Amino acid sequence: MREIPLRGQERFVAPIAETPLQETGTLDESQPPESQWKEAWKQLRRNWLFWVSVVILTLVALMVIAPGLFTDVDPRRADLSRSLDTGSEGHFAGFNKQGYDVLSRTVYGARASVLVGFLCTLLVTVVGLLSGSAAGFYGGFLDTVVSRVADIFFAIPLLLGALVGLSVVNNLFPDRGYWGGIAAVVIALGAFAWPQMTRIARGAVLEIKHLEFIDAARAIGASPRRNLMRHVIPNSLAPVIVTATVSLGIFIVAEATLSFLGIGLPFGVVSWGNDIAAAQVQVRSGQRMGVMFWPAGALALTALGFILLGDAVRDALNPKRRSE
Repeated sequence: MREIPLRGQERFVAPIAETPLQETGTLDESQPPESQWKEAWKQLRRNWLFWVSVVILTLVALMVIAPGLFTDVDPRRADLSRSLDTGSEGHFAGFNKQGYDVLSRTVYGARASVLVGFLCTLLVTVVGLLSGSAAGFYGGFLDTVVSRVADIFFAIPLLLGALVGLSVVNNLFPDRGYWGGIAAVVIALGAFAWPQMTRIARGAVLEIKHLEFIDAARAIGASPRRNLMRHVIPNSLAPVIVTATVSLGIFIVAEATLSFLGIGLPFGVVSWGNDIAAAQVQVRSGQRMGVMFWPAGALALTALGFILLGDAVRDALNPKRRSE
């Protein structure tokens, strides 16, 4: 039975010959599809924040790898006769209270500070990625244990926990040396910083493991371990990389804070935190503010570089932010 439309509800359908399909853009099938990382690199190259961070971090990397490019003065050579002397030829940043060249101390201090930040980031990323991935993928009792342990450590402030831990280490091992001091700071910061990375990795894995390509890999016989290592973890790295990039700058500042309080790196180690701590007397007395300006400025610039890099990487790896 033919349905008769009511008055006012009639519809007109034009013949197909009068409404041809419009030609749209064609897809170039000769080129292979681009990966997530290649697409992210294209986005990074268009972001001015990325290039600003590259310039800053390249300068810091040169200070760490080849400090001789900036100064030929020994940072451990003290001349008390030039205590708090202003800039002169070859020493335009002047000298601190102990007669050390301020510029030389700032350049060579980058090595210990950046090394602590890099090692701490590496430790936290490995521990957080493995624990969070295993908890999110396998679930059950393992997820419960990892989550509750992470909650306990997450409730302890990072600097407070590291402060207490390093105080105990300093009492037990007062003479740790250069590498012992760095290892103590790295372990103290990493012990209370891994829960954040664990949570981020766990959330990313929970989102990835229910996608279709994971079910397809399981259907063709991939074991859970192979699925986790070959498919789930590689596709969950984006938020982990962003967090690790920003955390590197945070750990450098945390090391400087601990050294400023006198419980971080040994006082004999040339680092930005130790130099800032040594210059606080001059700042309070108003003798020479520039003694603190150089290491504090280098610290702030390095932290800014990693934060800008983290923002640029986050925008490049997040399709939703690219479409905004």
